[in-house]
Formats: sequence, C-alpha cells, structure tokens
Amino acid sequence: MPPTPSLLAISGRASLEPLGITMADWLRALGRAGIGAVQIREKDLDDRDLYALTRLARTILPPPVRLLVNGRLDVALAAGADGVHLPADGVPVAALRERFGPALLIGRSTHSVAEVERARDEGADWVTFGPVWPTPGKGAAVGTGELARAAAIGAPVYALGGVTLERFAEAAAAGARGIAAIRLFQSIDDLPAVARAAREVFGRE
Repeated sequence: MPPTPSLLAISGRASLEPLGITMADWLRALGRAGIGAVQIREKDLDDRDLYALTRLARTILPPPVRLLVNGRLDVALAAGADGVHLPADGVPVAALRERFGPALLIGRSTHSVAEVERARDEGADWVTFGPVWPTPGKGAAVGTGELARAAAIGAPVYALGGVTLERFAEAAAAGARGIAAIRLFQSIDDLPAVARAAREVFGRE
C-alpha cells in the first residue's frame, strides 16, 4: 500500500515516552501504516540530537515517505530529509525557493487566510492551518468556515488542531488537502485505521 499524502504526522516524543513507545517504534509503525509524511518537531533537542533523530527517521522510514524537519533547514539538509516546515514567522519561503529550487519541499504553518495567501505567493508546497477545532494550549479554534476560506486560496492546506477520525469528513468537505496532527498519530495500534480513513475520505494515493 503506497503512503497516503493526505497525512502529515508531527512528532512528539515527550508524549510517546510515558506510553513506552520509542521514536524508533513510532517511526516504524508510521512506515508500515503508510503515513505519507513525517515532520520532526522536537524543539528542546540540541543540534546534535536533532540531527541524530532525523538521521534515524531517514533510515527507518521507507523512501516514499516524505521526511521534514521543523524550522531547521540546516539539519534537514545535513540529515538527508526531503524538506523543512517553517513556522508562521520563519524565514520567507521565497528566499529558500530561490536558493534551492523546486527539489526542496517547503511547508509553512499558518493561522489566518492572509498567511495562507502569502505562503502560496512565496512558493510553499503546502501549509498547515489551524487550530481548526479546539485543542489544548493552541488558542481559539478558527472553525471549518475559515478552513474552507483558506483552502480556496489554492495552496494545499492540511487541517491542524483538534483533529479526530470523526472530523476527517468535515476537513475534506471544507477543501483540505489532508490532516496534520500530533496526538492523532500517537497510538501506533490505530495508525492503520487512520491511514485507511484518510484514503477513503480524501480519496488520494
């Protein structure tokens, strides 16, 4: 089964450790389930450990799975990742696109329709948008109406924040390209069901 590009799993090792799940276990489970993209987002790690984790991910994940590093293009390039996911206030996408061309995957976090439009104009490959639904510590939810406005801009939009399997259909109906999440992907036993649901709802391989 080829990976579904409708899913972007964001790492959160601090939440996995109490469950007795190592990062290696998690990465292997993502690869087996056919999750299409993985973003390494571990802001507390120093450079050496972040590089080591990204190299581990590159070694474990099958080649079709896209590997991204949050906010650290240097680590992404050094570790052989496919690209970088930039925070909303990060380096302009256009500057990286001019320097590295289309081969480098570049995503952007966005929280408003205006930010989505700017990311599209600068050449981002995709954006995450949210929080769409209520989620702890992420501010007010923007709702599916704003998600639909963001998706209409034209850049591939991944719905982020408070995502559950039951909300996949809402996200798809609003025009989202797919789903990005941390908690949704942390139960490794449920990953095959998450991938199946994404294929059924978003209809892409």
